Amino acid sequence: MEFPVFDLHCDTANELIGLGGVPCSDLRRNSAHIDLERAGKLPGYTQCFACFTTTGSKNKPADIFEKKLSAILSEIEKNKDMIQLAYTAEDIETNLNNGMMSAVLTIEGSAGFGFDPAILEDLYKIGFRITSLGWNEKNPLTGSCVTGGGLTDMGASYVREAQRLGMLIDVSHISDEGFWDIMDITDAPVIATHSNSRHMWNVKRNLTDEMFLEICKTGGVAGINLYPDFLGENATLDTVCDHVFHFLELDPTGTHISLGGDLDGIDSLPKNVEGIQSYPAIAQHLIQRGLDNNTVMNIFWNNAVGVMKKCCM
Repeated sequence: MEFPVFDLHCDTANELIGLGGVPCSDLRRNSAHIDLERAGKLPGYTQCFACFTTTGSKNKPADIFEKKLSAILSEIEKNKDMIQLAYTAEDIETNLNNGMMSAVLTIEGSAGFGFDPAILEDLYKIGFRITSLGWNEKNPLTGSCVTGGGLTDMGASYVREAQRLGMLIDVSHISDEGFWDIMDITDAPVIATHSNSRHMWNVKRNLTDEMFLEICKTGGVAGINLYPDFLGENATLDTVCDHVFHFLELDPTGTHISLGGDLDGIDSLPKNVEGIQSYPAIAQHLIQRGLDNNTVMNIFWNNAVGVMKKCCM
């Protein structure tokens, strides 16, 4: 059985504006991790495209944010015979039924608009449906997994405004303190778009068992990240599966695990993983290790669609 792919995070916008390791100007065909020709061979595809900004950049974050958004929208328009911008889960399902791929806009780090909660409504109208509060630096909203430090009053306002609008809050990259501060105030599903299990590989970018279970309680999901630094030493397809199976020990329903490859945002991949075209191999490996088709379908598609249905109107 083949499975459609819903991937919660990529940094392909970096490549589109020439800031990545494999510059490309064409989403249809390129030598980066993701292009539409390879993705089009999947039985269905939804990709969350991140507009990533950080205060640590030598370029003005606002300029980078604008360039990335413009590049993503331009490529969607150029390739509208293959992919459409999706605002809701219903859009995604309609596109799937029509043989069309879907793009969802997401925010990774909010430096590009000065961390201002008041701007979220305009961004929502453009199409953004997922937002983190920051990247690896401390900012006016929260500390990060690198710096530590909890949610500020402005950060709490940001969470509440995003959830009021119908944006999903993404806790990948946040500090442990910030994570738990968000959980204290959330009234909607919370997701980690590209974070693995800290039990399996002890780095701060990964989720502790307690964090993953708390995400489950909110009705959210965690997206499996393909970066070897977050998977384990000498990462392979088995290593990827090990993180999935550990989350399944905590969540036997298999309804809170998704994909979040971090493709085009990472400089290496597990052995025998090359890019978007490798997701079928991961699915097959999960089946070989004992998962049934229904669970793999949930991880690859249903869980991410489901969390969007709960939040993104």
